Amino acid sequence: MIAVIDYGMGNLHSVSRALERMGFSYAITSDPETVERASGLILPGVGAFGDAMRELTERNLVGVIKREAFKGKPLLGICLGMQLLFTVSEEHGHHQGLNLLPGRVVRFEGDFNIPHMGWNSLAFIQFHPLLYGLDEGYVYFVHSYHVLPDNREDILAVTDYHGPVTAVVGRNRIFGMQFHPEKSGTLGRELLRRFASLCESEVGVS
Repeated sequence: MIAVIDYGMGNLHSVSRALERMGFSYAITSDPETVERASGLILPGVGAFGDAMRELTERNLVGVIKREAFKGKPLLGICLGMQLLFTVSEEHGHHQGLNLLPGRVVRFEGDFNIPHMGWNSLAFIQFHPLLYGLDEGYVYFVHSYHVLPDNREDILAVTDYHGPVTAVVGRNRIFGMQFHPEKSGTLGRELLRRFASLCESEVGVS
């Protein structure tokens, strides 16, 4: 069973419907004990970084998410959920994240439209089993802030929006996708399916 973590700020139903259509068992939950029992975790998110961390803290979810991730349980952060995996965000101040991956979240800067919204192409920059055999393609983004990972090896794929933008990250069994895979056509659904399959397997992606 995959736990889709409910902290009041996520696209819970679009993600859960996608999992259901693909035949994966899931539970939408804010219960730490259910998170502990789950075979994998999905952390969706829409909204402001600081608000999200406050909601996770008030629901006693920060500790259990970090513990389970450190144990090797598969974890996928989606959109804001990916940003929450990192150390700190500069969105409306200075906010500490889950610090599962080192890096910071910053606002786009430049004379161009913000947010980055719509379909944009992925470029794979690391060999990784999550991406193996897939063709680079288009996925759907909506975000005004983006991640600057400290370690380049954590970046699996980028997109271009007036410069390279981190789109997929991964280290051990911790993954993040800045786009919405459940809304991103064939490529996005296949990435979500591969993560969900990892949750059901005994041997993880590393």
